[in-house]
Amino acid sequence: MSALFASPAFAAGLGASIEIPRLNVAEYHRSYVAAWIERADNSMAGTLAVWYDVRTRTNNPEGEGAKWLKDLRQWWRRGGRELSMPVDGVTGATKPAGKQQLNFTEGMGAMPQLAPGAYKFVVEAAREVGGREVVSIPFQWPPTTASQSSASGKEELGEIKLELKP
Repeated sequence: MSALFASPAFAAGLGASIEIPRLNVAEYHRSYVAAWIERADNSMAGTLAVWYDVRTRTNNPEGEGAKWLKDLRQWWRRGGRELSMPVDGVTGATKPAGKQQLNFTEGMGAMPQLAPGAYKFVVEAAREVGGREVVSIPFQWPPTTASQSSASGKEELGEIKLELKP
């Protein structure tokens, strides 16, 4: 009977908004974007999302766009090259200009179980015939109260918002 009245255990969560700005350029290509969590020592705790050209235009089953993932240099060096693309629940097609929403619950899907400590939410974007940019937001885990933080890119990324949910 007490199980009926006990409060359920909820895992902490993380929400993010990634803005891809609309650029007025002669030759526009959608950005490749990677979002991940980094530990205080700059090692990768987990990749949350990777958006790239997943269309298959050749006999390559992962699409020819996968060969350009290494242009997301920081993500690639920190652990992206160890992944076998595509990754279910993590990879997806490039996104149009605008704000893209991501929501994760610790220990489910792409969101890893995190030990208590200092982390960074990192977003990197690279665009063909364009630039490359990295934006990071530091945070403490686990969150004790709901909080929001933000940072902005200068060209390839707009405003990045991070919301922590206890």
